[in-house]
Amino acid sequence: MRRPTQDYPQVSLRPEDLNGRIDFVAVFGKAGPVHVEIGTGRASFLLNQAKNYPEINFLGIEWASRYYRFAVDRVGRWNVANTKIIRTEAAAFLAEFIADESVDCFHIYFPDPWPKSRHHKRRFFSETNLNQMMRCLKKGGRLQAATDHAEYFGQIQKLIEGRSDLQIVAFVPAAGAQQGEVVGSNFERKYIKDSKKTHTIAAQKSVSTPALQ
Repeated sequence: MRRPTQDYPQVSLRPEDLNGRIDFVAVFGKAGPVHVEIGTGRASFLLNQAKNYPEINFLGIEWASRYYRFAVDRVGRWNVANTKIIRTEAAAFLAEFIADESVDCFHIYFPDPWPKSRHHKRRFFSETNLNQMMRCLKKGGRLQAATDHAEYFGQIQKLIEGRSDLQIVAFVPAAGAQQGEVVGSNFERKYIKDSKKTHTIAAQKSVSTPALQ
């Protein structure tokens, strides 16, 4: 019988408790770089990163209730103090609650590809959402993405490479990644088992503002 999950108030961040743009120092109780993972899943990536980089504050965003509960329980049991997880819709959350130039890195790993053409509008990666992430990123901040879906990767790559304020850089594998992995998540291990290729991309926000034409 599966052990019931527990809520850990020191881990779970609730949208109803927020009012306007987030003060990350107040939320985490300490200053430090802020990394945001969109689509936390079971928190494999988030937990390993947080344990290996205690100086960084990690915020995980997850919409699926069962994954959110599992992630909060998992992080709470490990007593990882530099991690918060919120259950919310990522695009709206970024637009309403994340302040300009307040995030050091966005991690988006294996987002739902919505493979049917009529559902492509539901994909997280879009020009609108990329604009929001760019607004939130600090100058010199990074964006890292991975997917097993080749067509979706092509869309992501086109969006990122089409921006003059983003420079493609080397993808940095996760702390929990084992041999042959880049993220070390449950999703990635499932796809590797199914012989699916993982496509990755990383980009850095320019430290200077492009001149107006």
